[in-house]
Amino acid sequence: MIRAELGHLLRLALPIILTQLSQMGMGVADTVMAGRYSSADLAGVALGGNLYWPSMLLLSGVMMALIPSVSQLHGSGNQGRAGEVVRQALWIGLGGGLLLVVAYQNTEPVFQFVGVDPLAVPIAAAYLRAVSWGVLPLMGYFALRYLCEGLSWTLPAMLIAFSGLLLKIPLNYLFIHGGLGIPELGGAGCGWASALVLWLQFAVLASVVSASRMRATGVFSQFSPPDLVEIRRLLKLGLPIGLTSFLEISMFSIVTLLVGRLGVQAVAAHQIATSVGGLAFMVPMAIGMAAAIRVGFNTGAGDLPGARRSGTIAIGMALVFAVLAVTLILSGRGPIAGLYTNELPVMVLAMELMLFVALFQVVDASQVAAIGALRGFKDTRVPMMVALLAYWAVGLPVGVVLGFNLTDFSPLVASLEGVRGFWVGLCAGLAVAAVILVGRFAWVSRRPEIIARMSHR
Repeated sequence: MIRAELGHLLRLALPIILTQLSQMGMGVADTVMAGRYSSADLAGVALGGNLYWPSMLLLSGVMMALIPSVSQLHGSGNQGRAGEVVRQALWIGLGGGLLLVVAYQNTEPVFQFVGVDPLAVPIAAAYLRAVSWGVLPLMGYFALRYLCEGLSWTLPAMLIAFSGLLLKIPLNYLFIHGGLGIPELGGAGCGWASALVLWLQFAVLASVVSASRMRATGVFSQFSPPDLVEIRRLLKLGLPIGLTSFLEISMFSIVTLLVGRLGVQAVAAHQIATSVGGLAFMVPMAIGMAAAIRVGFNTGAGDLPGARRSGTIAIGMALVFAVLAVTLILSGRGPIAGLYTNELPVMVLAMELMLFVALFQVVDASQVAAIGALRGFKDTRVPMMVALLAYWAVGLPVGVVLGFNLTDFSPLVASLEGVRGFWVGLCAGLAVAAVILVGRFAWVSRRPEIIARMSHR
C-alpha cells in the first residue's frame, strides 16, 4: 500500500514539480538577466518582485481552494459539479486581479516611503507597471490549472509552464537590451516579457481544457453570474490558504525591503540567496500540492486511513528532497552565485547567505508538505494562524532585532548585524512553523469527526 501511494504521489508531484520550477524559473531568469545588466536593475527587479509575489500568492492562494474542492468532488464521484465551482472562482480572480492591476500601477510611493535605495525605485516601479498587464490572464490560468490538478491531471500545466520559460528567456533579452523596434528597457523589460508570456499561457491552457476530457466538467458550457453563496464558500476556504502563503512570502518581502536600506549590493546578494531558496522550495511545495490532491481524493472517497498515509508519505518525500538540496547548495554555492553576478562583493555575500538557505531546507520542506496535506482535509484556518505566529511574531521580529542590532547582546550575536541577522530570523520562523504544522497533521489525521466537519465547508 505504501508503494502504491508513493507511485500515486510521484505521478502527481513530478509534473507539478516541473511546473513550479518552470514558474520559478521565470523569476530566476529575471534575476539573472537583470543582474547581468546592472546591480541597480537586479535590485529594482528584486524589490518589484517582492511586492508582486506576496500579493499574487495571496490571490492565487484564494483560488487554490479549487484543488481540495475539486479533488473531494472527484473522490466522491461528483466531478461534474467542478465547472460551476471554477466559474465562480473566476469571478474572484477577476475582482481581485483588477485591484492588483491598480495597485501595481501606483507603487513608487511605497518604495519611497520604505526608504530603499533611490537608484532601484524607478526600475522597481516600472517593472510592476509592466507586469500588471499580465495579472488577469494569470488568474484565469490558475483557475484552469487548479481544475486540471484537482482532477489529478497535472501534465498540461507542466508543458505550458515549461514552454513559457523557454519563451521568457529570449523575450527577456529582447526587452532588456532592445531590438526589433523595441527600446532598451533594462530591468523593466522583464515585466513586459512576463505579461506577454502570461497571456499566451492562459490562451493555450483554455484551448487545452476546451478540447480535452476536461470538457466533461462543463466549465465553458455556459455563463454563470456571480453566485454569492458559492463565492463565500470558496473565500471561506481559500482566504486562509492565500493568507498562509502571503504571510510566509511577505515575511521574505518585508525583509528584502528592509535590506534595501543597506544598499544595492546587500539587496542584490539577498535576492540571489532568496532566489536559490525559492527554487529549492518549489519541489516540496509541489509535493505539498500533490498531497492536497491525494488527501482530498481519499477524504472524498471516505478512506481516512488512506488520506493519512498520503500525507505522511508526502512529508517524508519532502524531507528526502531537503537533504539532497542541502548537499547541492553547500557544494555548489560558489558557482551558483557566479551565475547571477560577476561583481565580487555581491558574490561573496551571496555565498555566505546561501549557508542560511541550506540551514532551513529541512524545516521549510516539512512545513510546506504538512500544509498541503492539511489542505486536503480543508484544514486551512489553523495553518494560517500558525503562519501569523511563526513568521510575524517570531521570524520578522528576530530578524529586525538582529539585522539592525537593536539590543546589546553578546559580540557573537552582534556579528549578525545586517543582512545576516535577517536570515537568522527567517530560519527561526520556518522552524517554528514546521514543528507546529507537522504536529497538527499528525493530530488531525487521527480525528475523523474533525475531518468530517471540515470537509463540509
